[in-house]
Amino acid sequence: MNSQKKKKKGISRREFVRGAGAGTMALAGAGALPSLKAQTSGPSTIPEQWDLEADVVVIGSGAAGLPAAIRAANEGATVIVVDANYDIGGHAILSGGNVALGGGTPAQKKYGIKDSPDILFRDLTDWSIVESNGMPDYRYNDRGIQRALADNEAATYEFLVENGVVFEDKVPDTRGGHALGISAPRENHTLRNQAPGLESPSGSGGTNLMRPLEASAREKGVKFLLNYHMDVIFRETPTSGRILGIEASYTPTILPGTTTPLGSFRSQGNIERNASTVTVKAIKAIMIATGGHTGNVHFRRMLDPRVTEEIQYGGAPYSPQDASGELAGMAIGASFWGTANQTFERNGFIRKRNLIGAQYLYVTWRPGSPIFPLARATGLRVRDWQNLILVNQVGKRFYDETKGNWPGGSVAGFLDPYIPGDWRNARRVKHGSSNYMDAALAMNEGSTAPDYAPGPTWAIFDAEAVQREKWDPKPPNTDPLYFFSADTLAELTARLKKNPYQKVEMPAGNLKATVARYNSIVDFGHDPDFEKPSPQYKIKTPPFYAAWAGPVVHDSYAGLRINMKCQVIDVKGEVIPGLYCGGESAGGCSQHGTGRCTTLGYIAGKEAAAEPDWPRARNSKSQIQNSKQISNSKFKT
Repeated sequence: MNSQKKKKKGISRREFVRGAGAGTMALAGAGALPSLKAQTSGPSTIPEQWDLEADVVVIGSGAAGLPAAIRAANEGATVIVVDANYDIGGHAILSGGNVALGGGTPAQKKYGIKDSPDILFRDLTDWSIVESNGMPDYRYNDRGIQRALADNEAATYEFLVENGVVFEDKVPDTRGGHALGISAPRENHTLRNQAPGLESPSGSGGTNLMRPLEASAREKGVKFLLNYHMDVIFRETPTSGRILGIEASYTPTILPGTTTPLGSFRSQGNIERNASTVTVKAIKAIMIATGGHTGNVHFRRMLDPRVTEEIQYGGAPYSPQDASGELAGMAIGASFWGTANQTFERNGFIRKRNLIGAQYLYVTWRPGSPIFPLARATGLRVRDWQNLILVNQVGKRFYDETKGNWPGGSVAGFLDPYIPGDWRNARRVKHGSSNYMDAALAMNEGSTAPDYAPGPTWAIFDAEAVQREKWDPKPPNTDPLYFFSADTLAELTARLKKNPYQKVEMPAGNLKATVARYNSIVDFGHDPDFEKPSPQYKIKTPPFYAAWAGPVVHDSYAGLRINMKCQVIDVKGEVIPGLYCGGESAGGCSQHGTGRCTTLGYIAGKEAAAEPDWPRARNSKSQIQNSKQISNSKFKT
């Protein structure tokens, strides 16, 4: 079977979303460059008539988009949220529900934690702090954006609570946080089980952040145009003048073996359309909140050429994160910003996961999920990395399997003592010279032109390891294209050719020699090759297994340039009138997680609603003739 046919066996959500006639299909889970008009031909002709209009048009319904929509509605604006997915939430609904907010939140005050906007701003711009790999966490942050975050995070916490989000009544901590500043703990955790599990794509804690915000938005009259992908942002001229509106294409999610598009869990309040394209006029402003670019292989490789197509991304196959917001903005003159935070090796951009045996390893996909037919497998959770070895695409070990990402992270407790801005801080950090991710991404033995990609990482283990880990290595726990078994290592090697990313055939004797070498190391009790501490278990009892165990691209840390009001800035350093951006589509921040996203959305929503009205188009065929006094039914065709 040739490689092209093999690739089509594992089909990404993007393939189903775009449907027949979409042109070149994306590789399975690779997030290949989508065929967006804004990327290929620049802005389309401005419509003479618009299908829909609202004061504020928000592109994306995640951790930045929904706060922006709610805040704009609070200010009296009508709002349409456009999302390519069949449901709301984006990357955030798959998150752990950890929300980093500081600057003197009610939770910090309740538990006696000293913090303030000034302390938070000082932390987020402290040039002297470096991670254990030497990457300076805050040195390349846009200082204006950090000031805006510092001044608004405490208010954002209160805003989230006012709109239904329930946080655990516990002292804020550092669990799940990266680059949050180290003067005070700032991580808050949503209270679990506030939203039924089947109403979440994955059942993750982020459900308890996004579902309350969705409910609040709908209650305030925000309308949702789901299953439509924003392709073009219209501006008066290609690179000057005010923002006018968008064009979006119909992108239903059709599961394999079905013909009916997957519907939203909450259809009431949705704008129901199925035209191939829709134009939406923005009376006041547009907010880009499309979730970043980790799912777009060609885009993300501009920042790190190592992350080739086989490196999966967090959020797949639910949240595409295809750089559509960045590309559409750049097509009309927006500046791209904050690249150092991603081009340098940010802790958290690429991660080793503790799941194996499935294509998508960001979360444990549950069989009850509406999109499980796309995810196809839950994966096997690794409890002890002593139970397996990891090999590259030619069957050789390349690192200590027990190693993970860079140790530690710059949160409260990272340094003791910590003296803000002191040049000695970097000297106090324990340098971690080794990183599993470097080895997994940079190795190129067996790689081929044109990309010389590292290829798959395979976890190799035997029947005794399955017993020790208490795994059930059958579907739906494993994916037959990403998990293989055989009675001999030679047979196992031959079966790996079925995987769509195994570009080269693993040499027949390599895996057998690697396992024999490792078994001798177990006898020896010391690993002279990669210094794995006290190797414990031989791989000797059939059947033998090979499970997909590659790293995952996690966050976007570069994006469109914005100012303190979240207005998008062009390449001349000037504001693009009527265009806003926040979350992972915006550059200038090193912070991981939903805290920066919700805060930027909180800021942008109010500012967007305060924009002056842009005259409504004459002869508009919009279903919203008076966007300030329209009943819910008028949003539908």
